Amino acid sequence: MNKIKILAFATFLAVAAGTPSCNQDFDEMNVNPNTSRAATPESLLAPALHNVVVNNLDRALRIGNELMQVHVTTNNSREFHRYNIRPSESDFMWRNWYLQLTNFRDMYESAAFTQQPAYKTYMGMSLILDAWVTSLITDMYGDVPYFEANKGKEGILTPKFDKQQAIYTDLFRKLEEANKLLSETTDLPDEVKPLDPLYNGSMLAWRKFGNSMYLRLLMRVSGRPEMNVGDKIKDIVETSKAKYPIMESNAESAVLRFTTTPPLTSEFFNYRDLDFNGDKGYTDFFINNLNAWTDPRREKWATLAGGTYMGIQSGYPIGQTPERQSYPKIELKNEPLLGNILNYAEVQFILAEAALRGYVTTPAKTYYDKGVENAITFWGLALPAGHLEKEDVKWNENETFEQKLEAIHLQKYYTLFFTDFQQWYEYRRTGHPILPTGSGLMNNGQMPSRLRYPINVQALNAANYQAAVAAMGGPDDINTKVWWDQ
Repeated sequence: MNKIKILAFATFLAVAAGTPSCNQDFDEMNVNPNTSRAATPESLLAPALHNVVVNNLDRALRIGNELMQVHVTTNNSREFHRYNIRPSESDFMWRNWYLQLTNFRDMYESAAFTQQPAYKTYMGMSLILDAWVTSLITDMYGDVPYFEANKGKEGILTPKFDKQQAIYTDLFRKLEEANKLLSETTDLPDEVKPLDPLYNGSMLAWRKFGNSMYLRLLMRVSGRPEMNVGDKIKDIVETSKAKYPIMESNAESAVLRFTTTPPLTSEFFNYRDLDFNGDKGYTDFFINNLNAWTDPRREKWATLAGGTYMGIQSGYPIGQTPERQSYPKIELKNEPLLGNILNYAEVQFILAEAALRGYVTTPAKTYYDKGVENAITFWGLALPAGHLEKEDVKWNENETFEQKLEAIHLQKYYTLFFTDFQQWYEYRRTGHPILPTGSGLMNNGQMPSRLRYPINVQALNAANYQAAVAAMGGPDDINTKVWWDQ
């Protein structure tokens, strides 16, 4: 039994060309668009979607969870928790994200070429997935190839890099188009519904996912006044609410629910237990908050250590490796909910921040309370009696703006458990939640702001790479801030 794999690519040129993936378990469904118009949208959707999610999980375990103090490794060969990131780490996600972005864009082209009424649904779906993956790329690196990316078939092998502001502006255009397309179409035909592993062909569910993604990305750039996101958020949530349906329950969350039967298995399906959690312990920060809240997610996520839940220090000095305490439960290897892309609780915390910033009129407490409750019930757990009134959980109207923002993002941090790099992106944007600093931190104790551009990009697209570095204010290192973070 094999999990989905992509073909290895030797150089950046192959990525720039956007050669679609073939994989062992979906090979009867997925046809190479470079060779035939027969690559239908339904044949591209599941393999590409699954590939993005499992590769995101791979790097969440390796990098994101350590940067954001979910867990810390007791293996001194990796130092992400000390903010030490080698340049070679940049390549994996760049290759894989661009590879699947090609497939999502081919979905759109194939659906538009076919011109069947139901294929408008695929066009809308592909635009949402395009916006999702593109946001992952640009939020990771900054200015990146976008308008000329994935056009190797047209002879563009060294695409220019586009400004992040221009990229985000076009992502919003695509999400508007997706909402319109999906409002004009129907659910997928019964015979292809099973090929949609996210929403089983429901047009409305996809539409809600797209508009909820719209809110995530609007909030991501809310620090840039030129984007005027407050008015758009208000339009989506209040003024034109009927035009922009968003998620209304946990059941509508965008989750690729893994099974233990290929092909829709978790990234960790074939991992040895030792590889999954053998050198990883939860941090003090991660465990102590759950302890303070007596949060039932502890039992779902963490092992006991000496009859209690305990963490260890992140950013510990070299040579002073602590003894591991509580660590990720082995059951998480095949946990269906680790396929989370964007869930209802996250939307509620986005709206709580929007209310705090004055973008919408509903009180922030209303959204915050819904977020806290649904972040727990999302995991199939009951909200403990009186949970929303616990001293360390309850919303306090008398606190300052920053204290309220901390409350929202501390809860949101747990909602984003294993969700690609969202914890890190949100921390870079807001500085919340406030993380303790270990004495062994490198990089002058400064949280990295991005990953460097991949080495292959530097070598094979040198002129455009150098122009991008100069445009971002250089140098090409982990401390140069992306546009929305400036």
